[in-house]
Amino acid sequence: MKQDFTLRILPKDAFDENSVTEYLKKEMHIKPTAVRILKRSIDARQRTVYVNLTVRAYIGEPMEPQMYKSTVYPDVSGHRTALVVGAGPGGLFAALRLIELGIRPIVVERGKDVRSRKKDVARIRTTQQVDPESNYAFGEGGAGAYSDGKLFTRSKKRGNGEKILHVFVQHGASESILVDAHPHIGTDCLPRVIENMRNTILCCGGEVHFETRMDRLKVKADEVQGIECTHLPTGEQKEWFGPVILATGHSARDVYRMLQNGQIELEAKGLAMGVRLEHPAEWIDRIQYHNKEGRGKWLPAAEYSLVQQVEGRGVYSFCMCPGGFVVPAASGPEQLVVNGMSPSHRNGRWSNSGMVVEIRPEDIGTDNTDPLRMMYYQEELERNCWQQGNRTQTAPAQRMTDFVNGRLSADLNESSYAPGLIASPLHFWMPQSISSRLREAFRHWGKQMHGFLTAEATVIGVETRTSSPVRILRDNATLQHIRVRGLYPCGEGAGYAGGIVSAGVDGERCAEALAEALS
Repeated sequence: MKQDFTLRILPKDAFDENSVTEYLKKEMHIKPTAVRILKRSIDARQRTVYVNLTVRAYIGEPMEPQMYKSTVYPDVSGHRTALVVGAGPGGLFAALRLIELGIRPIVVERGKDVRSRKKDVARIRTTQQVDPESNYAFGEGGAGAYSDGKLFTRSKKRGNGEKILHVFVQHGASESILVDAHPHIGTDCLPRVIENMRNTILCCGGEVHFETRMDRLKVKADEVQGIECTHLPTGEQKEWFGPVILATGHSARDVYRMLQNGQIELEAKGLAMGVRLEHPAEWIDRIQYHNKEGRGKWLPAAEYSLVQQVEGRGVYSFCMCPGGFVVPAASGPEQLVVNGMSPSHRNGRWSNSGMVVEIRPEDIGTDNTDPLRMMYYQEELERNCWQQGNRTQTAPAQRMTDFVNGRLSADLNESSYAPGLIASPLHFWMPQSISSRLREAFRHWGKQMHGFLTAEATVIGVETRTSSPVRILRDNATLQHIRVRGLYPCGEGAGYAGGIVSAGVDGERCAEALAEALS
């Protein structure tokens, strides 16, 4: 017999299946042979912290060997082909879905495979040299591969996010992502999962080409014929033919320029920009768990999610990384961009979050007809930050209280940011539309959360890559570009997703639309 229970119990009783089994025996007087946790969330709204669980007790019968639902991927060797540009979550899930639908994917990725890419990412931290083709934004796995692997999304309207999680587990992610309210894989585990996804594509007859940059779409009579590419190590020109799923990510600015020059319809899209805010992890644990001892033995590193309206624009926390570290996320020369990431155990000394302000196209006082104007604004802020950081990846920073009070910091806190920090008046040189709203929001949250506004926290500039500054226009019904047939703008870089799961969902939807058009 199987029986499901909804429990609200103390963290020590919810630590693992064994402790839950003991709780069921003691408090509910049942003796299960096994217990599986189906859903888990932490309720820290009151002084006593509880864990909400949905559990399945197996009484007199064995537990199923796995939680996830396997997807069958057939051999598509010799089948019709489709091209996928970009091997981030949108591109990878598009390729896997094409295989399910009997279409052979050819994936081209300008960056390196995820293991080789890791060396280039490390080089940014140690030598401050950015490879414009292999960095935190470009390469197998996309930007999400090195930003914690967070898998939480509120979007329910565009497809099956649950399936995305099951595919990740099938390729080696922990089953805990099917359980936790805010699932994450972790930067230490995600590369192996991504490699397994690539191997599935290859084993089923698909192709994956790294260090292969798409230079041009081949368009004839308003229909995509294929793509022209350059193999970067050799300079060899290559071309492939077929319909194209364009999943190039939110940082491929040369692609946006190429599309605009090719008269592909684009529009400016709102996004959010600001800073990274870093606290000692124990500081956030004490605040969120209402306990001077912090998280204790049973609880994970604490998270927060903050939203405030200031002068008609949203100010909010973004990509919160408990127990993580701040990283240099530039994708080219004369840029300084920061991001955050966490290992799977989230056991680092610091916790950080993007703190960003909503910016709409009408807020930018430039040519309102130029679809790339938000991108130009993004570039200008990143270049200014790079100049403030002595034209290196040394990041300008302030103590949080100094930022709020408008004064330069005499010294700075220790930080997880490996290239180093330099004291700089971010409150002064950042656009006032951003800095003034951040300062007001920090004051508000400091009153809500005692200890949040503190000199022990560090404001680090700048966080700009929250989403794409451009939307590639597509038809809502067919998901093809509004004018060019056979072109499927996909994922975060096309302006239709915001994070790993929603990009994966959009990749699957584009694959399904392409298959329907072919049939």
